[in-house]
Amino acid sequence: MTLALFRPLRLALACLIATGGAAFAQTKVRVGNVNTVSDIGIFIADKKGYFKAEGLDIEFIAFHTAARMIAPLGSGQLDVGGGTVSAGLYNAFTRKIDIRIVADKGSSRPGYNFSQIMVRKDLVESGRYKSFKDLKGMKVAVAAVGTGNAATLNQALKKVGLSFADVNTIDMGFPDHLIAYRNKAIDAGVTNEPTATLAVREGVAVKVDGNEELFENHQTAVLLYADDFAKTKPETATKFMRAYIRAVRDYNDALKDGAIAGKGADEVIATLVQYTNEKDPQLHRTTTPAACNPDGAVDIASLESDLIFFKEMKLIEDVGIKSTDVVDNSFAQKVVQELGPYKKP
Repeated sequence: MTLALFRPLRLALACLIATGGAAFAQTKVRVGNVNTVSDIGIFIADKKGYFKAEGLDIEFIAFHTAARMIAPLGSGQLDVGGGTVSAGLYNAFTRKIDIRIVADKGSSRPGYNFSQIMVRKDLVESGRYKSFKDLKGMKVAVAAVGTGNAATLNQALKKVGLSFADVNTIDMGFPDHLIAYRNKAIDAGVTNEPTATLAVREGVAVKVDGNEELFENHQTAVLLYADDFAKTKPETATKFMRAYIRAVRDYNDALKDGAIAGKGADEVIATLVQYTNEKDPQLHRTTTPAACNPDGAVDIASLESDLIFFKEMKLIEDVGIKSTDVVDNSFAQKVVQELGPYKKP
């Protein structure tokens, strides 16, 4: 082959490589992560390559609590976040810091109550605790007063004619609950998995009420989009949601009889071991997993109930705000229209 004939071939090859490179260019998405089991949908989407298939390059940014994501989401430093619904989210919206609830990330539903009211075992065995009425005067750990976690406690107290002021609440991260039960630094707590199962396994605390008895469908964690991400990058936001919904459906396939024991369970547990701090596969098999809507829908009634509590506690600056003001289910709805409604295998 002459040099003159070779040049066009080389040029065509170069164009092909350049075109292929552009086709596979990845769009970076910055995702806040608190490294909890309710992040399982995001973890599965990353592990199974669903994000990559959508052309997304996920950058995980660690946070100690979801509350600390609010400012970065509001400023556009973070695209996606997630965690418990809090008074801070509504207050941010009131200050024109638009952050949207776009999908379910974790719920307590019948058979899947990963958040439990627990009491120290010695107080139960001694008879000091017999019912919710006996919580009066106790030191009770919650994630924070301005969260749905505290709203669960409030609902239990209201059920027996007590008020939130009748207990001494202590803000505490869930892993610290276990240490506090051991040291008798707290009497009770609203404790999430896997800490709840670890406390029972060690014999330091007892589950006294599942969340479903207080809230049949309690929306405990949500997926959040920054307003800038949703408005200026709607195609990317839809791609993220598509990957996320696919992953959440894989997770739902693996749920069976209140455990991760269905189709693909081993893969889900391996993902939890890889991405979370809890490295014991057997613990993931024995804990009560969170529910997560496979079509992404959030429970508005639950959000509104928590919001009423925040208002009663005077934690909300704008008493006229409604839960629907911060919910945008358009991305999830669009994806479900494409994929069709979820069907259990």
